[in-house]
Amino acid sequence: MDSAYQTEALIAEDIDTYLDIHQHKTMLRFITCGSVDDGKSTLIGRLLYDSKMIFEDQLAALENDSKKVGTQGQDIDFALLVDGLAAEREQGITIDVAYRFFNTEKRKFIVADCPGHEQYTRNMVTGASTADLAVILIDARKGVLVQTRRHSYLCQLIGIRNIVLAVNKMDLVEYDQSRFDEIVAEYREFATSIGIENFTAMPISGFRGDNITTRSNNTPWYTGPTLIEHLETVEVLSSLDADKPFRMPVQWVNRPNLDFRGFSGLIATGSVKPGDQVRVLPSGKTSTVSRIVTMEGDLDEALAGQSVTVCLADEIDCSRGDVIATADSPPQVADQFEATIVWMADDPLQVGRAYWLKLGTQTVSVTVQQPKYVINVNTLEHLAAKTLELNAIGVAEIATDKPLVFEPYAHNRTLGGFILIDKITNATVAAGMLHFSLRRAQNVHWQATDVSRDVHAALKNQKAKVLWFTGLSGSGKSTIANEVEKQLNLMNRHTFLLDGDNVRHGLNRDLGFTEADRIENIRRVGEVAKLMADAGLIVLTAFISPFRAEREMVRKMLPEGEFVEIFVDTPLEIAEARDVKGLYKKARAGALKNFTGIDSPYEPPESPDIRVNTVAMTPVEAAEHIVRQLMPLK
Repeated sequence: MDSAYQTEALIAEDIDTYLDIHQHKTMLRFITCGSVDDGKSTLIGRLLYDSKMIFEDQLAALENDSKKVGTQGQDIDFALLVDGLAAEREQGITIDVAYRFFNTEKRKFIVADCPGHEQYTRNMVTGASTADLAVILIDARKGVLVQTRRHSYLCQLIGIRNIVLAVNKMDLVEYDQSRFDEIVAEYREFATSIGIENFTAMPISGFRGDNITTRSNNTPWYTGPTLIEHLETVEVLSSLDADKPFRMPVQWVNRPNLDFRGFSGLIATGSVKPGDQVRVLPSGKTSTVSRIVTMEGDLDEALAGQSVTVCLADEIDCSRGDVIATADSPPQVADQFEATIVWMADDPLQVGRAYWLKLGTQTVSVTVQQPKYVINVNTLEHLAAKTLELNAIGVAEIATDKPLVFEPYAHNRTLGGFILIDKITNATVAAGMLHFSLRRAQNVHWQATDVSRDVHAALKNQKAKVLWFTGLSGSGKSTIANEVEKQLNLMNRHTFLLDGDNVRHGLNRDLGFTEADRIENIRRVGEVAKLMADAGLIVLTAFISPFRAEREMVRKMLPEGEFVEIFVDTPLEIAEARDVKGLYKKARAGALKNFTGIDSPYEPPESPDIRVNTVAMTPVEAAEHIVRQLMPLK
């Protein structure tokens, strides 16, 4: 009996030891990328199969599916393990990024199978953004292709330090060493030109299993490691991050009761201990770490990659989006930067339009300037460009509406990598990497003045407002705005009218009517209107301002309640019938390009503050209605 108990105890001890070892295995995230049909999905399927990560029912279903798609006599089509979308199986291609988990005795892995088609480059960038290593596959029959170069450049750009060059389908070239050497030499020449200093090359066959998990007798001339041996021993990114200064973006303020206040987040780099001096950015306030709290209890030290709650000794202001960092070596804070941007949307970049920029837990409004250049990934030439199209890689200056805590992407992927989000559709349109802050961002500071905007308005016995009239050309914006200003003047209000045509004679005479110029036109007018509102004036603006995003941009320049959007709602056929200036006639004849309502869109307000209908109202009646809605004005 005692012997049985001892046996059970030993078994339990072995299980605990195994679970402890498994729990503390390091994790490697890697991607497979390259051109179409290079065998990326097949390779991952082989890794899952050889690592015994397929259940019996999955294997049976896989064998059955392989027979359905017809695989030229082979027993299993390993790509079907990864290509989960119906369209992927029908076309035999990868479209979406497929993430798979597997493990060996030495390490755990998360692998992303990235699509090879150029149109899905955006998906490849998504998969590469969190990877420690990239396996770049090359079909031994085809050699280095355009997508091989593109994906290699993106991997280098994103900062993946570990590159494996897997020359696949060696079985289809009779395991020819000279062909392998030729491909490696060609790739090395390109890799050196883009800054990839080292990579590990290996001949493999994802289908046959050569040099994947076991060394192949078909390549006696290859003496390097198998793919899985290399993956098990390569240094992971998180181990390098642990040696850097402490950085933790705050995700959440943890306040379950009045006796506890902590700041929760994932440690991006470095380590922290109770007693460490830290600085909260962007405010710059300092304090001391009093506790490091987790679900398992307090820690004596926390490292990069751990999610913790940090408690501070002092009651200082800290909220989501702030960064807690080492006090004597903090990250930078700025609002203007140079950045590399990978454009991922079908619609091109609109220069000057405001987008959301999300960096870590920080979200700010940002405008992108005209690109300095775009990069031809085949020749590495820097080409002139006015915008960024789908899959374009360019360098541009960006400006945020408030300071951003950052570090160059080359030093810190968490505080240097960002995405851009369209404010209207909420779609992610680009990924980017910050290079450095612009010197003018550090040298130009806001000068505080003693006479405030409230004082300016009080001297005029009124509230500052910006009355933003929007509508089609010919809708009656200028006429109604003029009537509103006359009525306000009779009420002794201090006003100023900014008219679209008048502004284009001076301030904006250098702008045309392309979408980008229209955006810049409204941005400048918004800045002028804001300055006039700061002076305490009631500002009236009469501009077509066709895009919701730009009207929203101006609204956000002003304090809440000061921007009043007035939609002069006139149907296109009525506005065109009026055609006071003859512009519609020219546009219909093709003599006037980018004319709103004809060959350029108008986005009507979805919920304007005031709406007037010039079909049912005269200009005077519309003006009276607007003034009634605005009362009182003090």
